[in-house]
Amino acid sequence: MAVSSVAGVGVTLLRSIAGQMHSRMLASVCAVHHSSFHTSPTLELTRKWEKKNLIVYPPQTRDEPRKPAEIFHCRRQIKYSKDKMWYLAKLIRGMTIDQAVAQLEFNDKKGAQIMKEVLLEAQDMAVRNHNVEYKSNLYVAESFSGKGKYLKRIRIHGKGMFGIMDKVHCHYFVKLVEGSPPAVQQTTGFDQAKEYVEQLRSRTIIHSL
Repeated sequence: MAVSSVAGVGVTLLRSIAGQMHSRMLASVCAVHHSSFHTSPTLELTRKWEKKNLIVYPPQTRDEPRKPAEIFHCRRQIKYSKDKMWYLAKLIRGMTIDQAVAQLEFNDKKGAQIMKEVLLEAQDMAVRNHNVEYKSNLYVAESFSGKGKYLKRIRIHGKGMFGIMDKVHCHYFVKLVEGSPPAVQQTTGFDQAKEYVEQLRSRTIIHSL
């Protein structure tokens, strides 16, 4: 009788432990299933670009020159390569808004038409939200592309093999500033080499003495 009672208590204890583990596993699975928040650092960094439009600067005195308006705009998850978009972004950097739109108008690349739409949207934002009087009095201060969220897909090969392909996407960021573009400084090869050496000397080497 004593042996049977001990065995019964052991079976009951094992069943209770198994039930608790099963309930905890279900709770964790449900928590993961219902979680729909994207917490990657890349998304948080890119979200800060549009928030720069909300920066409020302190009031200026009468003697200070008027601070030009700055317009930050972007478009995310463009079905295009970030490297191809970079060449177009570099092309219009430093141009006036009219020159940039004209250059992209006569470019037959897919990214050029997307970039032109983003520039026109930013130009419209400047007039509506940033008190820019003349919409042509703008120039492209910053223009660059970034890597978007890639989608993994399977590519079928012969003999039962397969590979992984990426559906590439990119982001495009632009900053318009009110006024005329600054004069381009002509630098020689010696000046560029000197600047490169200064960058090497001022760099920070991680985990060094």
